[in-house]
Amino acid sequence: MVSVLPVVLALVLVAIFSLDTLLLLVTFFTPLSLPLHDLIPGLSFDMFLPTEPLMVGILVLFLFKLAEQKQFDRDILKHPVSLALYFYLGWMLLTSITSTMPVVSIKFWVSKLWFIVAFYFLGILLFRDKKNIYRFIGLYCAAFIVVIFYAWSRHLGYGFHNDNAAHFVMNPFYKDHTSYGAMLAFFIPFLIGITFSKDYRQRYRYLAGVGLTLFTIALVLSYTRAAWLSLAAAGAVWVVMKLKLRFQPLFLTALSILALVLVFQTQILMFLEQNDQESSANLGAHLSSMTNVTTDASNLERINRWSSALRMFEEKPVLGWGPGTYMFQYAPFQLTRNRTIISTNSADGGNAHSEYLGPLAESGVLGMLSFILLIAVIVYIAVHAYTRAKDREVRLIILSAIIGLITYLVHGFLNNFLDTDKAAVPFWGFVAMIVMFDIYTKKEEANKRAIKKPE
Repeated sequence: MVSVLPVVLALVLVAIFSLDTLLLLVTFFTPLSLPLHDLIPGLSFDMFLPTEPLMVGILVLFLFKLAEQKQFDRDILKHPVSLALYFYLGWMLLTSITSTMPVVSIKFWVSKLWFIVAFYFLGILLFRDKKNIYRFIGLYCAAFIVVIFYAWSRHLGYGFHNDNAAHFVMNPFYKDHTSYGAMLAFFIPFLIGITFSKDYRQRYRYLAGVGLTLFTIALVLSYTRAAWLSLAAAGAVWVVMKLKLRFQPLFLTALSILALVLVFQTQILMFLEQNDQESSANLGAHLSSMTNVTTDASNLERINRWSSALRMFEEKPVLGWGPGTYMFQYAPFQLTRNRTIISTNSADGGNAHSEYLGPLAESGVLGMLSFILLIAVIVYIAVHAYTRAKDREVRLIILSAIIGLITYLVHGFLNNFLDTDKAAVPFWGFVAMIVMFDIYTKKEEANKRAIKKPE
């Protein structure tokens, strides 16, 4: 215990005199953080070490400084993304108070708060120095490469052709291959952007290229179908943005496709049930198994979790069961015909496997809508900031951040990880980059208009 005191004292001093350094330190530790349960089994609570205790300290320091100075950057506080965040967090707080498990929900809400304060509100201030954006990306990726080599060293023992081993070789750093694959896909757009841009020095492009190669191989060996799908979808969005296609016809097309899916859902399900290809080490067969809803246990369990979430919503449609309570409450809502060989009634069985249906069950219809509204505002702001920006480097950063977020938002239909530091730190960090550049480009545009205005 005494040996830890110098480290704690050093971190306190860093927090007081260089908060930016502490935020970057948390970024580096995030891929390497470990669940407290793995270190001390049997505890009634869990958190990731050392990242979450550090973020708790950052949150406390932020609140003290806010109380002392009684002010914060108004451009940030009044930004549309911030306003959407207030609604999202406000409704979550209300449904935490009315929760079926208030203690669980309040803990869940507070953990959301320290992620958002550290890497959204303070992240915007951090990224005003553009070098910190590259430090943020570089530190997370450098630590992630350590995890990649660790996973490969374990995978090698089972044989890289073993897709079952791919599910757990990254443990304990990442809980399973889905969160691991999601974060690999999340950073690949940034690595691509730097590698193939001629605006960067050769050595930076080389380092990014090495990182891109490692991340791509790791993504393939992760056998994470949802991550592969999310990267393909993000690539389609990149093409749309590069071709500068108009938003309205794309939106109408998306609505039409959604309407067709709803109208012909029975026929589509019948077609999918003809696919009996299960998960396999053969990459083509493994990808094909994504649409197998007949025998593939992973796909069937997702349907079980989604169905349970919808039945929970039907019982409590307005306020839900409470944030963070799905995993404790969903068991009675499983139908016998939907249960699979990997189904469980225990709280260690995970959550709703959806960033959209989870809030629906836990916080009611406004819980889901508040998250969708937040995402819509982020994407809208990002596209307009990208269009407004004139500097090539700024455009590349914004575009890479948008595409990275898109990979996660698509992945969010199949899994949810924003309650973990692994996903929350980069997610809110990328949002902070977009908001920072939106504020910056608006001011730049206003200054140019002021200069051109005749006297």
